[in-house]
Amino acid sequence: MWEVHSSDKIRIKDIAERSGVSVGTVDRVLHNRPNVSGKARAKVEAVLKEINYQPNMYASALAYNRKYTFCCLLPDHDRNAYWTNVEKGLQQCILNRGDFHLSLITEYYDQFEGSSFAVAAERIWDKKPDGVVIVPQNFDVTQAFCRRLQEQDIPFVFLDSNVPEIEPLAFFGQDSLKSGYFAGRIFMMQAGEHARRILLMKLMSKGRVASRQQEYREVGFREYMTTYYPDCEVVELSLQLDGEDGYESRIRAFLDEHPDVRHCITFCSRAYILGEYFQRNGLKDFHLFGYDMVERNVECLKQGTIDFLIAQHPWKQGYNSVKALFNHIVLKKAVQQCNYMPLELLTAENYIYYTADEK
Repeated sequence: MWEVHSSDKIRIKDIAERSGVSVGTVDRVLHNRPNVSGKARAKVEAVLKEINYQPNMYASALAYNRKYTFCCLLPDHDRNAYWTNVEKGLQQCILNRGDFHLSLITEYYDQFEGSSFAVAAERIWDKKPDGVVIVPQNFDVTQAFCRRLQEQDIPFVFLDSNVPEIEPLAFFGQDSLKSGYFAGRIFMMQAGEHARRILLMKLMSKGRVASRQQEYREVGFREYMTTYYPDCEVVELSLQLDGEDGYESRIRAFLDEHPDVRHCITFCSRAYILGEYFQRNGLKDFHLFGYDMVERNVECLKQGTIDFLIAQHPWKQGYNSVKALFNHIVLKKAVQQCNYMPLELLTAENYIYYTADEK
């Protein structure tokens, strides 16, 4: 009679007795080592299947006592940016695995310069990484770096933006098209069917939107608007990423030119640009929809100059990206390839609960 319970600790000795072979033979089968007869291997594998044996990869990895270097290729950012929370998640995942010899090296690049990405990627290459977390830039430079990683069997994870044709180990981020479509639905529930003109604030750099996410969200948003509100005009206010000194006059001139606009939306993490303008000028009859739980956005949410934020768990994106590399490389576990973050709608009433699991 052979009984196994979920609480039992299965020993190699137990498997050997059940199989009718030596402990050494079981050990060789478990670690896929040579010098085991086909008959003995079949006996051991039959018992392993019978008891649904699951190797303790965590303990095995600890015993291996190897050092691992993970690298991250991240856009350069200021302390209030969305990327700061991504980076905190990356770092926390490493700290939570203090029993292992893990290190994380982060290199930064200019989102709008392909050469900057290539230079930062070269610095990562010099570190001889075991795995890499990448926020993709343009397709060509991202693919060139990833091909080198694939040639050396170095796994990589995409964060924030996915490029599935490059075949990363995993991706963590939002479905940007659906996010923009969802934003349109909620935004127009507030604006109402009689809205004839709305403001879309776009953050630009060197003649294009400041992130791929902004671009794809806008595509989803415009698809919704075209389908359900084709007569509502979307008027764009484009602000330069590095031109904050001129924001005040640009916004004032825009609102003077479009006095009927009362509903505003942006797909970047800096909705506070408009929110703080409304605060400074005592404008209480505007409604603003934005993205991401950065500090200045939260303050505007509390003050009532931002009505809604869509959050995408940047901390979790960072944390889970490193965790995926750890599970795949260290624990030899399977990793889910596409991991979409939930579309969470935050208001002044519920935002405080959003980050409770990240502290």
